[in-house]
Amino acid sequence: MKRLAVAAAVAFAVVPAAHAGTRPTTSVANPLTTSPLAPGKPRSTDAQVTRFFLALPKVQHWLERYPPHPETEATFAKGVWTVDVFSGKAGEIATGKVDDGTGTVTDAWVGPQVAWKMARGYTGAFGGTKINSYPVWLGFCAAFLLGLVDWRRPFSTRSVDMLALLSFSVALWLFNHGHVFASMSLAYPPLVWLLARCLWIARTDRPPRGLPAWPVWLLAAATVFLAGFRVGLNVRASNVIDVGYSGVIGADRIWRGESPYGHFPVEDSRPACGPADSEGEIRDRVQTNGRCETANPLGDTYGPVAYEAYVPGYWAFGWSGHWDRLRAVHATSILFDTICLIGLVLVGRRFGGARLAAALAFSWVAWPFTQYVSSSNTNDAIMPALLIWGFVFVTSDSARGVFAALSGWTKFASLLVAPLWLGYPETRRPRSVAVTAAAFLVTTAIVFFVLLLEPSPGHAARVFFDRTIRFQIGRDSPFSIWDWRQYHAKGLPDLHLVQRVLQVLLVAGALALAWWPRYRSPLRLAALTAALLIGFEVVLTHWFFLYLPWFFPFVALALLAPLPGRPVPAVTVPENEEAPAPA
Repeated sequence: MKRLAVAAAVAFAVVPAAHAGTRPTTSVANPLTTSPLAPGKPRSTDAQVTRFFLALPKVQHWLERYPPHPETEATFAKGVWTVDVFSGKAGEIATGKVDDGTGTVTDAWVGPQVAWKMARGYTGAFGGTKINSYPVWLGFCAAFLLGLVDWRRPFSTRSVDMLALLSFSVALWLFNHGHVFASMSLAYPPLVWLLARCLWIARTDRPPRGLPAWPVWLLAAATVFLAGFRVGLNVRASNVIDVGYSGVIGADRIWRGESPYGHFPVEDSRPACGPADSEGEIRDRVQTNGRCETANPLGDTYGPVAYEAYVPGYWAFGWSGHWDRLRAVHATSILFDTICLIGLVLVGRRFGGARLAAALAFSWVAWPFTQYVSSSNTNDAIMPALLIWGFVFVTSDSARGVFAALSGWTKFASLLVAPLWLGYPETRRPRSVAVTAAAFLVTTAIVFFVLLLEPSPGHAARVFFDRTIRFQIGRDSPFSIWDWRQYHAKGLPDLHLVQRVLQVLLVAGALALAWWPRYRSPLRLAALTAALLIGFEVVLTHWFFLYLPWFFPFVALALLAPLPGRPVPAVTVPENEEAPAPA
């Protein structure tokens, strides 16, 4: 069975799904024979360029999913035609650019690529080109395998777990090449495998067999080297996407005495104060505070801690108001990556000594997706960092409540673990539960001080709800299997009802963990924490690879460098009998 499991893991790691509707753009040259016209006048007609665009194989392949004879529109500006294709309820289903002089299709986007630029497969859009390069990414993967595989048992379930964690790389590769549907489809097999493994470990409360083969000194040396390399990647070869940019904007608003919610820079009709980008859009606008700031209108969608965490970096490096080098964001990313690393060392030291500490630290620095977050400079290391430190102080009732609240009000996903953490180590201890709950509520009240910065805290609370929870619940997204019905395309499933059922089961399960199981060992707590966070990602509509480190520390605690489970009861042997020989 174990050999079959290994074979299955390799299979879903290397076999791509069908690339529905997201084939690479292929330019088609259509020489025009029309005579030259006056400057500014098009050489070709809208009918011609539309015909060139619709003849592109990528566009043809996608339009086969819709009724024939879709509506089209072609507009001309500065020597380039823009062709848009529409189909009934689906709205715009394809768009692209055609060069007027040659008739060559220079850009073609279909399906989710029309509305989502991040679905178009731009190289290095997340994390920069260095972390996405084959040598760096595969180097991390190789280190992860070499350092953590139990080479005495290479065909064990442990090896499957590691292949599952690395198999997300195939889905990411497909995403980087614009194959959104195939990419998202391949993300679910490893998520489901890891979820099942964590639930099994939680049920048995016994750690899996197998430990890293490397000695402690080698794991520690490799960790120090990789940690330094990661800092270098962040400083010299990373980018800041809108998620990280929102953090420093929120810190700026808090420091200036405003709630971040409803006060982010927007474009609207505000006066322009900067140059246009490559697509002619001017994002630098004069805001109501009189400053020239780069717009990020949807950045105020996270919990208050996601902005408060950037205040130290903002104090140290400030913010110019523009989307420039953003040193404060880089500093915050490096800080919380380091906090995760140190926290895992302390957890391992506490529960398993130097060997467990070295293995956990190495797993964090070697897994490429943790560096993917750091190189993208997002806020996705903040939530796991706070949960890790909650685990460091897991025996303190008040500390568990504090860190559960801090984490939950960073990314709302970790609010699911609060009922589970209330009842550690046993659920039938009312005083312990009450202290943890009180610490959670007090911490919540403190972090929401940002609402008191507004003249009307009640209005600020409503704005917070609308900009965060309501927005997150109601958003559409192609970056999961759950919302593809929005494209009304033949061959794409409508799984909306299945998603709702799974979401209800997830919430019910999270609430049930307030009472069951009665006893929670450190291993069981880690496994159930990982299961809840993985479950959240499984049912999430807007999912992305940057979310993988949310659960990784607890998968590592449960599977890669397992914590101790419930002790095996000692066997009592009567005095007149001999103890059984060990198997």
